[in-house]
Parts: sequence; structure tokens; C-alpha cells
Amino acid sequence: MKFLVDNQLPAALARWLAARELDACHVSDVGLEEASDQCIWNYAIAEGRVLVSKDEDFLHLAARSEVAAPLIWVRLGNCRKQALLAAFDALLLHLLTALAEGKKVVELR
Repeated sequence: MKFLVDNQLPAALARWLAARELDACHVSDVGLEEASDQCIWNYAIAEGRVLVSKDEDFLHLAARSEVAAPLIWVRLGNCRKQALLAAFDALLLHLLTALAEGKKVVELR
């Protein structure tokens, strides 16, 4: 499974995922730090990546798109990086299982 972490989340999350042997990059790693949501969405689809974002706009794109990138929608509110990584650590297996089962949108709360 491959992941693309959006700008609203730290690049450290992509590194954290990669340290768990998951193929993960941050939008800044692929030159998309200034890109529109639509460009980021298209890149995730073209590269077969799960998009990881706090941005509700991607939820709307997923609902409107015939072809959609899977989305991990992070709904933790503003939190420190360590709290974010702890939430991913606690729920990573659940997230991966839900995505493997074909869920297109998985919320992280």
C-alpha cells in the first residue's frame, strides 16, 4: 500500500509510515507543496496512493469522483506531532485493514 501525506499534515508522518515499511511520501517530496487539491487528488489516483489528509475538500472529491483515491481523513483537530503519530500508532492496523477491505474513506479520530 502506498501513501501520499497532504500539506496539512507534517512530513514526519510520511517518514513515520515509511519506517513501518510502508511506501509513503509527503506532497513536498514530490513537488506538490503548492499544488491545488485537484492536482494532489489526480496525483494520488495516478500513482495508486492512499491520500492522508485533514482537508475536508478531499472527502467531497471522493464523493464526486468516479475514480477515487482511497482517503484516510484525519479528524483529530489541531494537535502536536507526537499526538498525531500516537493516534496513527494506535490505529494503524485498523486503518490498513479497512483500506484492504476496500473502504474508500477511513476516518482517523
